[in-house]
Amino acid sequence: MTAVARHDADEVLAGFAAALRAGGLPVTADRTQAFLRGCAAVGADRRAGVYWAGRATLCAGSDDFSRYDSVFAAWFDARPPSPAQPAATTRRVAEADLESGEDGEEADGSAVVRAAASAVEVLRHRDLASLSPMERAAVARLFAGLRARPPLRRSARRAPARRGEVDVRRTLREELRRGGEPAQLRRRARSRRARRVVVLVDVSGSMAPYADSLLRWAHVVTHGNPGRTEVFTVGTRLTRVTPAMRLRAGEQALQAAGEAVPDWSGGTRLGESLQAFLDRWGQRGLARGAVIVVMSDGWERGDSAQLGAQMRRLHRLAHRVVWVNPHQGKLGYLPVQSGIVAALPSVDHFIAGHSLATFEQALRVVADA
Repeated sequence: MTAVARHDADEVLAGFAAALRAGGLPVTADRTQAFLRGCAAVGADRRAGVYWAGRATLCAGSDDFSRYDSVFAAWFDARPPSPAQPAATTRRVAEADLESGEDGEEADGSAVVRAAASAVEVLRHRDLASLSPMERAAVARLFAGLRARPPLRRSARRAPARRGEVDVRRTLREELRRGGEPAQLRRRARSRRARRVVVLVDVSGSMAPYADSLLRWAHVVTHGNPGRTEVFTVGTRLTRVTPAMRLRAGEQALQAAGEAVPDWSGGTRLGESLQAFLDRWGQRGLARGAVIVVMSDGWERGDSAQLGAQMRRLHRLAHRVVWVNPHQGKLGYLPVQSGIVAALPSVDHFIAGHSLATFEQALRVVADA
């Protein structure tokens, strides 16, 4: 392998380690270097060698294996090989065909790795509405590798900490245990708890190309903040789909949600749906201090004034209001629709939601809210 090819392979492998870190694995710089050294030893052009080198160096324990396999499959677009499988190089690379040489041999394995990683990176930035069925299946695998961090809030309870106020009781107990000898001051600080997240997904006709991905994103958030996430669909009516989103398998969760939603690809009455949510759920405490995520293009067929009034009411109750609009990230888009104009004064974060990369950004915005 030439020096240039080796440099490119290292970039792809380092990118894979970064993808694992983004997916929630504790991948440090030392582990990344050990991974690169392991790949150099077994051969970066051997997919099986790359897989097992990563398993040995990038995973902290058996709990990380399933997540590692999901990210590996999404990054290299191939199923992880089993120990009994030969170290063969795959030719299936995210809908890209690699030509064989004149002598009939396959292209260099490092080229397969680079092409697969490049195809995945391009797919991450594609508009979800323009994907083919095969590309949608690939994006679904990438969604399975995403991990959400819950937003945190300060709790009224105190917990032992390195910094903070002096914990008199613990300090005195430590001195008594030492027979009256002076002890190190014990301290405590207010602990942090996961903040509630409420996701409102627009499933109207104008959002049909994105509805599947929006629910996959809501599924990721639900399992990243278990017990503290509520998911509703909005269209012509409000439907709670939290029980469906709590199912572990993503495909089963989407199927259950589809069966529960009666107004799929119907009209859009955001104002009425928001009022129903606030009257039945939000005002009673579900929206108080929560991060509210509204995923909609803002095409309101009802009364825009009603939508603006309900958004102001929602903003008073919530900690933060995040609006995810699939058109926000498109060239030339201006938020001039009547629904968006009415809602924007009550929105804290107005972000795009048309590609996997923008959904990853949305996860970070919610986690930092």
